[in-house]
Amino acid sequence: MEEQGGGAEERLRSYEESMRRLRNLRIPDLTSMWIEYDKASDTLYINFGKGEAEETVMVDDDTIAFISGDTLIGIAVQNASKRLGIEPPY
Repeated sequence: MEEQGGGAEERLRSYEESMRRLRNLRIPDLTSMWIEYDKASDTLYINFGKGEAEETVMVDDDTIAFISGDTLIGIAVQNASKRLGIEPPY
């Protein structure tokens, strides 16, 4: 049982570190932002600029942040209709 507790503590530390990192990211000029929606997967993509993500961070079960250096490249929100409180489009 001790191993499970240690695993939970490690996951919590990792999550807290990710959240601190996300707060310090810069966002490129918002005039180049665009939004896409994938109906088949019910995923909303918010893109803040072009470029390849060097890293991904799970913000929560349904939200992924895409990061390059100290810049937030984009965000994916899975199960978007549920998260936005709207009827699924299918």
